[in-house]
Amino acid sequence: MTSPLLEVDDLTRDFVVRRSLWGTPRATVKAVDHVSFSIGAGETLALVGESGSGKSTIGRLILRLIEPTGGEVRFAGVNIATLRPAALRQLRRKAQLIFQDPYASLNPRMTVERILTEPLALHDVVAPAHRRARIAELLQLVGLEPRFMHRYPHEFSGGQRQRLAIARALAVEPQLIVCDEPVSALDVSVRAQVLNLLRDVQRRLGLAYLFISHDLAVVRHIADRVAVLYLGRIIECARVVELFATPRHPYTRALLSAIPVPRPQLRRDRLILPGDIPSPIEPPSGCHFHRRCPHAIERCRNQTPALIESDNHAVACHRWQELEPVATITPTEGKPSAALEKLLHFFDKSADVEARSDVDRV
Repeated sequence: MTSPLLEVDDLTRDFVVRRSLWGTPRATVKAVDHVSFSIGAGETLALVGESGSGKSTIGRLILRLIEPTGGEVRFAGVNIATLRPAALRQLRRKAQLIFQDPYASLNPRMTVERILTEPLALHDVVAPAHRRARIAELLQLVGLEPRFMHRYPHEFSGGQRQRLAIARALAVEPQLIVCDEPVSALDVSVRAQVLNLLRDVQRRLGLAYLFISHDLAVVRHIADRVAVLYLGRIIECARVVELFATPRHPYTRALLSAIPVPRPQLRRDRLILPGDIPSPIEPPSGCHFHRRCPHAIERCRNQTPALIESDNHAVACHRWQELEPVATITPTEGKPSAALEKLLHFFDKSADVEARSDVDRV
């Protein structure tokens, strides 16, 4: 059995948000709370959760853009905290990052050619005489024309800029890419194109992705495994098919129940959570979710549940075995009108045509 490409073991990160006049920490946020997972070569692990759950912080810790408070991150078996500057630069070539906002991450004063030449020159990937040919190859790989290399970022649409950001990440031939919500700022149609591009590039180059997102529909389309975060902790982790079919944690069930059903004659039983997310400065004791959980008992308030794996499905909940199976989608009463039936039939045919065209492109 091959060892994982990336291993995260008991990773923790605290941020001081308030100090006294003498510099003593008065309030601390535990943004990442003893998180552990692994990613194999060619695999996509999705981190999902609400804003403030620690997803982006984990991505930056993996790339050592910020230093952890505790725990280890091992890339290809090497603890990245022990790397000196020269070795850390080699790590940055093997592990890249795609930011959420492509316009903010691309230098507006540089042409596409200069943007893509910079990583090639920094890591000495190809000889100077062959860099322009390499840039043309990268642009074609992400679906752009080589003649675009003389343009500036403001001359592209949002989807095209995100393709440029992907090309820049691919320029140094990485093994792992951290995708920090790469499609959340894009239109729905453009979002599908970028997701198909990421999947196509992954199949061609054998890349591993850490895909950070809050959109479960996107995660279902691209991920192999899913880890659900709540207030800095992983509360459930499983393969994407199993997680969507048989969610074990009450919070995961609530998230999945909020996904819209794209059929008017079908409905999903909603699970509405009471209250708001607790403050990360003063998180609840025991299970962080117990104040909003309809199944909480006294043990949940006092004892932190461990992330226990069973049948390749890990969950941090004291009572998950006692919960009834989820009723996913049920038909509503009555039949849709004839006009609505025709409209639904039209959309079904359009979806089939689009699916066949996607297969042809691949």
